Amino acid sequence: MRSFRITSHADIERIESSPYADYMAHASVHDALADAASRHGNRLALTFVADADVPAATQRWTYRAFLAEVRRAANAFSALCDAEEPRVALLLPAIPQMYFALWGAETAGVACPINYLLTTDHIAELIDASGANLLVALGPHPELDIWSRVAGLRERCPRLKRVLAVGNAHRAEGADDFDDVLASQRGDALAFDRTIRADTLAALFHTGGTTGAPKLAQHSHGNQLHSAWSAAQMYAMDERDVVINGFPLFHVAGSLVYGLSTLLSGAELVLPTLLGMRNARFVPRYWEVVERHGVTLLAVVPTILSTLMSVDPKDASRASVRAAFTGGSPLPPELAAAFEARYGVPVRNILGMTECAGVVSIEPFLDVRRPGSCGLPLPFTRVEAVAGDGSVCAPGEPGVLRLRGPNVGAGYTDARRNAGTFGGDGWLVSGDIGHVDAHGLVFITGRAKDVIIRGSHNIEPALIEEALMRHPDVQFAAAVGAPDEYAGEVPVAFVVARPGASIEPQALLDFVRRYIAEPPAHPKRIDLLDALPLTAVGKVYKPGLRLRATLRVIGDRLERDGIAGDVRVSGVERPSGLAVELAANDGVAIVAPSAALDAKVRAIMAGFAIAWTWTS
Repeated sequence: MRSFRITSHADIERIESSPYADYMAHASVHDALADAASRHGNRLALTFVADADVPAATQRWTYRAFLAEVRRAANAFSALCDAEEPRVALLLPAIPQMYFALWGAETAGVACPINYLLTTDHIAELIDASGANLLVALGPHPELDIWSRVAGLRERCPRLKRVLAVGNAHRAEGADDFDDVLASQRGDALAFDRTIRADTLAALFHTGGTTGAPKLAQHSHGNQLHSAWSAAQMYAMDERDVVINGFPLFHVAGSLVYGLSTLLSGAELVLPTLLGMRNARFVPRYWEVVERHGVTLLAVVPTILSTLMSVDPKDASRASVRAAFTGGSPLPPELAAAFEARYGVPVRNILGMTECAGVVSIEPFLDVRRPGSCGLPLPFTRVEAVAGDGSVCAPGEPGVLRLRGPNVGAGYTDARRNAGTFGGDGWLVSGDIGHVDAHGLVFITGRAKDVIIRGSHNIEPALIEEALMRHPDVQFAAAVGAPDEYAGEVPVAFVVARPGASIEPQALLDFVRRYIAEPPAHPKRIDLLDALPLTAVGKVYKPGLRLRATLRVIGDRLERDGIAGDVRVSGVERPSGLAVELAANDGVAIVAPSAALDAKVRAIMAGFAIAWTWTS
């Protein structure tokens, strides 16, 4: 495919002045990968750092070899399902077989990547909702236990025809070895005929939903190709690049935004161990791996940027690195600036959603970073801010953001879940409050929909609130997101006890974990209140609770550094969202801070993705 380097909105307008076929040459992911293999056959496509301590354990695939594995997986899935369309559920970490299975499944039928950290019951609900008839899961493994859930899934999901285990050294009963099955496929060509159009269903990616009502977002081949190819143009990516991708591959960022985009460009994709950035042994070796593989682009979330600030690179060179791209949760401008200052690596921000194959807008590498900006919408994609009366906002005027374009999917598999998100006119409502400026740049200033985003994982507060209300002593409950230096945001809850009842917060935390299938949705803390704040019409006033939670977090953080008595902390609700106001305090009045106090406060607040001011 022909590359397009994007620097400004004018470049996007030039792209859009030609037919879409000039921009997107392929209708299916398989055909796009085959095209890349024809152009870059002997170049490295995929490198797996199996053990950062043992360079010899690294595994590599050229583009030609990578495509052959994808085709073998597709042939295997097709053969195992006979005349039935393969629908393949994937319970795999960030290993090469996940990519082979993902795009093999999309070539033969439909892929359904699933978060392996979910409970067995929730995974079973997702498998049933997807109509999966095949399951590919990590076999027994000393670093990550996924396999212990498979027996329960077989019992709960009678539609599953076969189970394939990756790394099945112990020959687990009732499972075929995935690698052996692929090796048994003869030849490197597809053994079946299938017509795939741009609107053909490729995958079902789950997003935040309550137990018993899974939310599976539909991706067509065209959706995925548009997001991935457009992202590559924003990155100015080509075959000289090497991308280190520590995202989980059940997430759109790991599989599409950084994965497929890399492979469509002829670049090399590096997977950093089976556990990725959750590997405590790998993180201290991060910069060493970057140097060893000549990495040019870092794919990270803001929390990893923060983590890397405290990782000593020692003698490892970062000379090959030209940029760090980040998304999944809000990017604090101070964190981006601090990372750039320390490492000399430009940081660029991304706004994405599962419902649009992972990308809404990106800050182009060839442009400068603008604090607070999420960059330009993808080519052929429209992003608007809409006022409460439905009118489109003027440039710079805040409203609820919506988008429309080739990246926007057809909606959820359960059409009843579309209300408020997918409109019948092709628009996707992001739920974010923000604006689009006169230069076409997208800015996020708040959130309209009631959702908590923990490390790029969307959590519906209702999931937590329903679990809390199961307790006989809870009269009212509300869950909100509290800022967190590592995860961006974590769930916390506020409850009101029934008259005469006594609640112990830790016991209530233990109770609700039994009813919340998603471990990231387990509340970090539960606070007891005499009453919940209400609006004039009697609804729970969530902004008030979010402000309360935010001030608690900041106060605790200042206390931990021993400066809580020196800083006055307050909060304010602005039209654009909540903001924290800090000022040096001598116990009586606001004073000018010392240089040491000023540095400490700025360092602390740089780690939080919240608006704040510091009177200095």
